[in-house]
Amino acid sequence: MTNIKLNPKLKIPNQNKKKYDLKDRIFKFVIDVLDYLDKLPRTPVNRVIIGQCARSSTSIGANYEEADSGHTKKDFSYKMEIMRKEAKETRYWLKVSLVKNPKTNPDKCESLRDECLQLIRIFSTIINKSK
Repeated sequence: MTNIKLNPKLKIPNQNKKKYDLKDRIFKFVIDVLDYLDKLPRTPVNRVIIGQCARSSTSIGANYEEADSGHTKKDFSYKMEIMRKEAKETRYWLKVSLVKNPKTNPDKCESLRDECLQLIRIFSTIINKSK
């Protein structure tokens, strides 16, 4: 392997800035939600919460993939609206999980709810700009 040394005076634009990628952010959120749900006790009530939350959270990512390849502006906007609805539902189920399991990692749940709210706001901004 060759050692390549860059001139220290050479400035590469945006070298230290990470590109913001919504697709990656959504994917990480979905995986984090699934990891959180996987750690909840398997009671009859939790099975409902886990199933509903898993479906709504994974739907966010699946709809993003569809929105990203939308054929029309209207199609894109519609998929984004579905994503926002699914994110709101996910936030609701996370809240229910916290109420029913207050000792099962409440900080993680609140962190997920906060990220979900941020995603909802991002989706709302995108929807408003696409109209």
